[in-house]
Amino acid sequence: MPGPAEGGGLPGPAEGAGTPGPEETGAQPGSRWYTGRGDDGTTGLLGPGRVPKYDPRPEACGAVDEAQAAIGLARAAGCAPEVRPLLLHVQRDLSTLMAELAAAGTGDSPFSGQVTADHVAQLEEWLADVEAAIDPPRGFVLPGDTLPGAALHLARTVVRRAERESVRLLHSGLLPNPHVVRYLNRLSSLLFLLACAEDARSAL
Repeated sequence: MPGPAEGGGLPGPAEGAGTPGPEETGAQPGSRWYTGRGDDGTTGLLGPGRVPKYDPRPEACGAVDEAQAAIGLARAAGCAPEVRPLLLHVQRDLSTLMAELAAAGTGDSPFSGQVTADHVAQLEEWLADVEAAIDPPRGFVLPGDTLPGAALHLARTVVRRAERESVRLLHSGLLPNPHVVRYLNRLSSLLFLLACAEDARSAL
């Protein structure tokens, strides 16, 4: 997973100040996208020090990074035009959420507390709107009736994994903000309903 200090979901050069020279890492001079510092299996977060790449924090960030990409796939797959701005809004929210996960456990961080009750309420409002517009399925749903619907279902499953990883941080005391978990929970439900709406739209 490209961590916050290594590119990927969070912007910025590869590792920032203090990067070892090419003679130490094998990196080519002038490269902004890798430094070799992660070759020992560690990554930087939004705080001091480095952690193993299998630490729960980069695991959670990685799941959200995947979710953001999967939502981008759904947006590009031809979903309803009115849904695309909503998905773009969510992708931007997930960048904020990723930064909060990357700062988990670092104490008083400016990235903490950025996901709020208002973010959750917005998802709940969209959920109510979509639910009122469709007939929810009454049985198991097998993704694949439409490309946009399948992409949204894929995004939903990745968001569920991101939620599980975030719950681990919450229960371990590293993540003090419960709105992160609530946001991911509501988002997975919203993506499910949007997927059902896409499939229903194609059947008309």
